[in-house]
Amino acid sequence: METETKKRTGMYENVMRQFNRAADVLGLDEGIRKILGSTNSEIVVHFPVKLDNGKIEVFNGYRVQHNNALGPYKGGLRFHPTVDIDAARALAIWMTWKTALAGLPYGGGKGGVTIDPSKYSAAELERITRRFTYALGDNIGPDVDIPAPDVNTNPQIMAWIADTFASTKSPATRMLNLHVVTGKPLGSGGLEGRDRATGFGVVVTIKEWAKLNNIDLAGKTYIVQGFGNVGYWASHFMEELGAKLIAVQDASGAIYNKDGINPEELDAYAKQYKGAVAGFPSASRMEAEDFFGVDCDIIIPAALGNQITMDNAHVIKASLIAEGANGPTDTVAEDFLLEKGVKIIPDILCNSGGVIGSYYEWLQNKRSENWKIADVLHLLEDKISIAFNKVVETSDSFNTDWRTGAYMVALSRIEQTYKERGVFP
Repeated sequence: METETKKRTGMYENVMRQFNRAADVLGLDEGIRKILGSTNSEIVVHFPVKLDNGKIEVFNGYRVQHNNALGPYKGGLRFHPTVDIDAARALAIWMTWKTALAGLPYGGGKGGVTIDPSKYSAAELERITRRFTYALGDNIGPDVDIPAPDVNTNPQIMAWIADTFASTKSPATRMLNLHVVTGKPLGSGGLEGRDRATGFGVVVTIKEWAKLNNIDLAGKTYIVQGFGNVGYWASHFMEELGAKLIAVQDASGAIYNKDGINPEELDAYAKQYKGAVAGFPSASRMEAEDFFGVDCDIIIPAALGNQITMDNAHVIKASLIAEGANGPTDTVAEDFLLEKGVKIIPDILCNSGGVIGSYYEWLQNKRSENWKIADVLHLLEDKISIAFNKVVETSDSFNTDWRTGAYMVALSRIEQTYKERGVFP
């Protein structure tokens, strides 16, 4: 528990260090720096739920709203034992930078419930989700704060949230509120391609890196930490490019095969064992502490935050880290890796495909349209490519790393908005 607390605290410290570093290089206005250095709202709810055995349990839920200068708050809800106000605060701040960098009319929000969902039945999870939604009340809404799936949440949970929220409105306006969340099932207003948007976006940034350096990804080796939605889809699209997956790690353990691991076969296997990759017959077991030291070209961390630290950074042999997760690399390890010449595609750029896909789902719902997956992926690639090149251009202009450059692009956009509108009154 002590280690987990340090990790969660470290996540908030990381995001503030990154923010301050970029603000210093940019020369961010001091007043705006104060505004962006704090959150707008921090909502904590305690709500009771009756379990299947008839007993009552009280759960803790959170929603942190960092900044909405550019538009409604936007960000995921996670169901995980490590969810607390510090973790939600850090992730909400990251979402502000991510949406600003992508050029979306959104601000940053994040939250969730402190829970291990594997310990509850589907019926219990539905009641927990609906009761949490009711407890949040009008703190969320299609033009106020729009949650989305995150760790251990999925389209079904989003559908329950949408239905619960809509049910609190008058019958005449009920259907106008379904886009209170994104990442919904297709039958409930979801977007074709939203399921793969984050993993697809990770690969788009890797392709842009390869193009920038005249690198052919065919035959390049990569490893993936976390084989959930992001890890699987990133591997799926990397496989299409001819790259070779040679190691995977998740909470169940780590596996390795120098000749390659087929992502589709691994996904089919993991689905049989509650998402666990351990025991996959076409790969060998390896020690978890050896995972980041695998000799490969690219690392895709797609699990939780603070996974690459000074405890393991020195063993990394890859030339690129593409951050599919939020905050997987702490600031001290990042400085060390940059000194070694390792390139890092920062999370607010690398995994922005999810929130961009969410934006298109939100637009689709507002317009009462149904978009085709080919069009969605084309729009995603175009938007991420523009953001990637803007980051490279800014980093080169200021002679800084890509993360600082990405923050600077985001901060500049928000700073411009505040300067144009002023601060009320």
